[in-house]
Amino acid sequence: MKLRHPSLIRVASWLTACALRPWLATLRADIDSGPSGPHPADPTERRHLYVFWHEGLLSLFLFRRYPGHVLISQHADGELIAQTCGWMGVSVVRGSSRKGGAKAILQMYRLAQSSHLVITPDGPRGPRRQLHRGVVQLASHVGLSIVPVGVGFGKAWRANSWDRFAVPLPFSKIYFRGGPSIEVPPKLNDQQLEQYRLRVEQALLDTTAWAEANARGEAYSLATTDSQPNPVLDDATQASCEPSSKRPVHRMAAG
Repeated sequence: MKLRHPSLIRVASWLTACALRPWLATLRADIDSGPSGPHPADPTERRHLYVFWHEGLLSLFLFRRYPGHVLISQHADGELIAQTCGWMGVSVVRGSSRKGGAKAILQMYRLAQSSHLVITPDGPRGPRRQLHRGVVQLASHVGLSIVPVGVGFGKAWRANSWDRFAVPLPFSKIYFRGGPSIEVPPKLNDQQLEQYRLRVEQALLDTTAWAEANARGEAYSLATTDSQPNPVLDDATQASCEPSSKRPVHRMAAG
């Protein structure tokens, strides 16, 4: 049953936040910032558009102390999520490609001057693990590089929903992997937009596979994502899409 009444949504979001805080305190995070780290970056030095799949949304609250704004859609469930984020100290922007998109883009353009932006690029309705074109359009408009973040759960319950929403079990571990930083130029035509969409989607699929493999205790190579050319892109687009300078891997603790 979907909650519609504003008072019920407010109470439900507060109760959800109350339940989340002690549960989050039991979780452990293993963060591999990847070639463009450390992440989350200091927003006074550099800012990014961070993307991760919708199923890992709960892991966002492990980083609520870091300055950033999360795009939450304006569908019915979005209000409950947005208010829960508010109780948890996470800043949000409301909007989506279907509703409120233009207003949200203007807001995020202003926020991008001082803050990270965070999006689940297959939400709010899927298909699962398919990146929407609007993410690339947003990066192009606001001038932020995209950093794909893979999330893997050591132990989690999975909902029977379109995204297989993950609820990590208490005292379990969550693995994060930051992918290559992808610069998106302004004024892309339709072909270039699709090329970048495929590039970012593949990078996010690869970083997710890395994180999930580590959650299972297996090794996984990200050589293709981090250093090899993407055959989908033409030469001009490939040159502008190459990840920024290779840096050593950084590890940091979640807050």
